Amino acid sequence: MAKLRTRKHKVVLSRSRGGDFGINLFLILMGTFMFLPMYYVIMQSMKPLDELWMFPPRFYVEKPTASNFGDLFTLMSDNYVPFSRYIFNTVFVSVTGTFGNLLLSSMAAYALSKLKFPGRKFFFNMVVYSLMFHQTVTAIANFLTMSTLHWLDTYLSLIVPAFCTSLGLYLMKQFMETGVSNEVLESARLDGAGEFYTFWVIAMPMVKPAWLTLMIESFKNLWNSGNSIYIYSEQLKTFNYAINQIVTGGIARAGVGAAATVVMMVVPITVFVICQSNVIETMGSSGMKD
Repeated sequence: MAKLRTRKHKVVLSRSRGGDFGINLFLILMGTFMFLPMYYVIMQSMKPLDELWMFPPRFYVEKPTASNFGDLFTLMSDNYVPFSRYIFNTVFVSVTGTFGNLLLSSMAAYALSKLKFPGRKFFFNMVVYSLMFHQTVTAIANFLTMSTLHWLDTYLSLIVPAFCTSLGLYLMKQFMETGVSNEVLESARLDGAGEFYTFWVIAMPMVKPAWLTLMIESFKNLWNSGNSIYIYSEQLKTFNYAINQIVTGGIARAGVGAAATVVMMVVPITVFVICQSNVIETMGSSGMKD
C-alpha cells in the first residue's frame, strides 16, 4: 500500500516497484494500442498491390515500395486543376479560419469572463447548449444565409463559419476564468491601460495553453474538411476533397488511398506534437463552472 511521508515540507508518494511496473506496463500497452492504426496505415502505404489484399492482414511489409506515393502525385498532376491549387486552398482556408477563430473566440471569452454586462450568463448558457447540437441541425439555415449574402462558391463560405465555434469560445472562456487574475487586470486598468491593451498584452499571454489548444483543434478540423455544399467550382475545392475523388477509383487505388491518408495526417500530427503539452493543461482547466 502506498504511504505518504513528508520531506522538507514536500509530500512524497512512496509506491512499490510492482505498482510502478504495472502502471508503466498499462500505459505502454494503451499507447501501443492507440498508435496501432497509424502504424497500420503507414505500412499499407508502402505495400505493393499484391500485399495489400493478403489475408489475414499483415502489420509489416515484405517488399516496401514508394510507388503508391508516386502514383498519388501522378494522378493529382493529371487533373485539369493544378495540384498546387488544392494545396493552396487547403492551407489558405485552414490558416485563415484558425486565426479568425482564435481571435474572435478569445475576444468573446474575455468579455464573457472579465467584463460585467447584462445578460452575460445567458449568452454563455446559449453557447453551452449549442454544444449539444450537430452542425447538420443548422445546415439548411446556414445554406440560406450563405445564399442571401452571395457567399456561395467563395472562400468566405468556408472561412467565416470557422470564425465562430461554440467549443472554441467555451474553452477560452473557462480557461480565462481560472487562468487570468482579476487583480492583475485591475492593476493594468488603474495604470491607464485600455481594455484592448489589457486583453492583448496581459490576458492573452496568460492563456497561451488555451489558445494553442484551440489552434490545434481548429486547424485539424479545417485541414481535414472535404466536400462542402457551399462550393461548386473545382478551383476552390480542398486537397482532402481531391484525394477522396482519387480513392473512390476502386480497389486498384487502395495503395494510393493509404498514401493519401499518410500525406493528410502528417501536418495535423506535426502541429499536435509541437503543442501537445498545452492541450493537457487546457483540458484540466476548462471544466464546467457555476
